[in-house]
Amino acid sequence: MKTLFLQAPSYDGFDGGAGSRYQAKREVRSFWYPTWLAQPASLVPDSRVLDATADGLSVDAALDIATQYELVVIHTSTPSFPTDALFAEDLKKRKPSLLIGMVGAKVAVDPHNSLTATQAIDFVCREEFDFTCKEIAEGKPFAQILGLSYRAPDGSIEHNEARPILENMDELPFVAPIYKRDLTIKNYFNGYLKHPYVSLYTGRGCRSKCTFCLWPQTVGGHRYRVRSVENVLEEVKWIRDNMPEVKEIMFDDDTFTDFKPRAEEIARGMGKLGVTWSCNAKANVPYSTLKIMRENGLRLLLVGYESGDDQILLNVKKGLRTDIARRFAQDCRTLGIKVHGTFILGLPGETPETIQKTIEYAKEINPLTIQVSLAAPYPGTTLYNQAVENGWLAENKVINLVSKEGVQLAAIGYPHLSRDEMYHQLENFYKRFYFRPSKIWEILREMLTSWDMMKRRLREGVEFFRFLRAHEA
Repeated sequence: MKTLFLQAPSYDGFDGGAGSRYQAKREVRSFWYPTWLAQPASLVPDSRVLDATADGLSVDAALDIATQYELVVIHTSTPSFPTDALFAEDLKKRKPSLLIGMVGAKVAVDPHNSLTATQAIDFVCREEFDFTCKEIAEGKPFAQILGLSYRAPDGSIEHNEARPILENMDELPFVAPIYKRDLTIKNYFNGYLKHPYVSLYTGRGCRSKCTFCLWPQTVGGHRYRVRSVENVLEEVKWIRDNMPEVKEIMFDDDTFTDFKPRAEEIARGMGKLGVTWSCNAKANVPYSTLKIMRENGLRLLLVGYESGDDQILLNVKKGLRTDIARRFAQDCRTLGIKVHGTFILGLPGETPETIQKTIEYAKEINPLTIQVSLAAPYPGTTLYNQAVENGWLAENKVINLVSKEGVQLAAIGYPHLSRDEMYHQLENFYKRFYFRPSKIWEILREMLTSWDMMKRRLREGVEFFRFLRAHEA
């Protein structure tokens, strides 16, 4: 079937974060690659990936393109599902014969309600959906496709057996050729990676048991299944040779450093290829591994610190202590590795005092840049179950993750810490971290390294101040 893999445009205008499906407007406008769509597209000959959000397409323009296909697979999420469903309805009105399905964590954990939400959705894929999409495109009868939930001709909702988890990750073709074929590389950027960059996965799953983290609990699982080192380096070599404009490669595995000997082996290969790279890491990587990575092209680590309070880290099963994270931060400084740190306000155990503790902790370990989020209880996660059981969600157990303006809301509240207080502590966190003379001087020095960096940081600064104003409002 002539197949389109689609990131639908948002009717609200707040797309653009991780996977192009972050739960809200980012502090600085950014776009991540739609890798979860590019991967099944690599298995379906003559298919196309359309990222309407990154391309800035209007709803009508995206509808015009989508109607040229027989099968449309839309990536969705809990925050974007209502508008994605609306897009599917508009698409079905234009071309009733079109087969429309959805993929993503939201439909994976709630397939039945996703299908009953609108008649426009014919099927949803659960679990890892790469080969499920391939079999649909090949015309295999729905009843024979593992991991599929669908609307039968009589209107009933059917749920097939689960698809076994993919063990041999080398079975998946490279995604980089799909990026080059279908995407506009310069559209993908964020505040802490070089531009343009490319992100890809060297494995799926995460061994950590963080109660708030969406993908390991819904799609990827807690076993880290990896591509062979040779396979990873071959794709990097392809990018180097065929996408010369790319200045950095981001390994977007949940925790790339989980298997340290493998990380070191890939690092040595990256050094031989002469490629600059970054990756996600846990703040417990030993100095010896960091040194090997740094000496072989590593530039930046994206690290989830979450909280400066050890009890909160224990509550969410982070598997990390602040003393270990402090040592890790010092090691990174010593080696010249830049760090983008992420923090979350409102996790179980949060109090006004622990928020202040985390702000001071962030200032102490001093990542180059930070992202601060509010705890988001996504369905399918332990955090969501805890929020429901303990009455932490708003009335009627409604998950209000974003406002109509696309600003992230505090979905969880506690008797001792209101949603409104947590919401405004986020902007306080940013101000106290960034509006320090030492941090301002650090950013100014970076801006003075090149005219491109000067222009980029000025643009991002304007966007950041707009974000703060919108958040305060």
